[in-house]
Amino acid sequence: MALDLDTFSREAESFVSALDREYYVHFAGHKEAFEIEEIYERHSTLFRRETVEQLRERLEGLSGDARRRCRYLLQLTVEGYIGQATKAETARLAESEGALEIEIDGGSESYRQAVIVQSNEPDSDRRHAIELARNEVMEAELNPLHLAILERSHELARELGWRSYRAMHEELKEIDLAALERQTSEFAAATEPHYRTLVEPQLVAETGIDFNALRRSDLSYFFRAKTHDSLFPPESLTDCFERTLVGLGIDLRAQENVHLDLEQRPRKSPRAFCAPVRVPDEIYLVIPRRGGRDDYAALFHEGGHTEHYASVDASLPFEFRYLGDNSVTEGFAFLLEHLVEDRSWLKSLLGAEDVDAYVEYARASRLVFLRRYGAKLAYELELHGGGGSPEEMRDQYARRMGAAVGVDWPGISYLADVDEGYYCANYLRAWAFEAQLRRFLRERFGADWFREREAGELLRSAWREGQRLNADELIGELTGEELDFSVMLGEVLPAGATGD
Repeated sequence: MALDLDTFSREAESFVSALDREYYVHFAGHKEAFEIEEIYERHSTLFRRETVEQLRERLEGLSGDARRRCRYLLQLTVEGYIGQATKAETARLAESEGALEIEIDGGSESYRQAVIVQSNEPDSDRRHAIELARNEVMEAELNPLHLAILERSHELARELGWRSYRAMHEELKEIDLAALERQTSEFAAATEPHYRTLVEPQLVAETGIDFNALRRSDLSYFFRAKTHDSLFPPESLTDCFERTLVGLGIDLRAQENVHLDLEQRPRKSPRAFCAPVRVPDEIYLVIPRRGGRDDYAALFHEGGHTEHYASVDASLPFEFRYLGDNSVTEGFAFLLEHLVEDRSWLKSLLGAEDVDAYVEYARASRLVFLRRYGAKLAYELELHGGGGSPEEMRDQYARRMGAAVGVDWPGISYLADVDEGYYCANYLRAWAFEAQLRRFLRERFGADWFREREAGELLRSAWREGQRLNADELIGELTGEELDFSVMLGEVLPAGATGD
């Protein structure tokens, strides 16, 4: 039977909305169960092998927006096909993470909240003890599920006719992952001579530890940046976000489609997230509270996603409102998040005066992140490209991460530190997209672009498009430039160090 794309699209939207709602209520800590199996069963007709084959065939004869819609549906169907086959393990994994506890100093802490405890713990040995306890639970309870999902996903990619999971996602996303990896490797090589010089003073300032004594367990405390807490009063968090949006001509309180979830709950995920349950009509912004800069960065990042989804033109096809290149929505999220380390914003919105030390910290922190994510991409290309045995990949993960960050890196999270579908590539592309867009906004509207309603109008006009265009197309349309990761060198290296 011929596939009717409009009917298929309506049911696909119903599925994605139900899945996002379930994701929200579970990971926001509202309920223990993660009941995705019944959602997949209710929409099982979406995820048949013949549907994948029909969409691939249909794609060949299409162009323009029709081709975009079909490709986005194909990607959703393939991911749903794999998700349906691994739904039991995925549900068990989420429920286990929510229910597990670890033992620390004779007491107990929830597995998820232990990450927040660790990031606020001033004692290095206790941070290490927390990480060891989490790692023990990860190895015994979670890694078998991660491995089962990974191996089944690889099998299914081949069953669907692709050479490998890697080849499948390169075709579905239309991203040249090898070219991106070359760019991130060049970035790593260019920053290598400056890395310790830039990062070590900030490590010592935040943790009292240099690279010689650094352990991975210390990094969460480094990223927490407690020495700069005075810049980020907790009582001003939401007000500061609201005032930033007002500068762009956006009234958060008038957005009835936006719901902020800032309460602490024992089962709440330690990772902030945005749940676009019905785009643009029902968007949830979920933030776990860690304190200081972390809370501001998380709120502004997820706020960027939220404003993007909440501003999408409701008349657009489902595929453009929900699907597409997530480098775009991540780029908008990073645009607002970057304000939290912007000199002009810090002075005008927070009334901060001496921000030099913090800005230098933020640059060092960003450098660590960029190098780590470049290493993640290289590792995941091997992992999903038929690299080696689990033991070999564990060693490869530890080697790559350790070399990128400059610390002995435990191999135990070689599966937990992997997001499905090469999402690390979306982050890397989004960082470049954001840097180029921010430069354009500063050139057009000045250093205080975030206080210009015209800048807000420009952003909302882009947000209305959803993700119809990919990051390459959109940055070209907005700025006339090509998406180029090398722009990140100027974000982290001192003037003159890039060789330009």
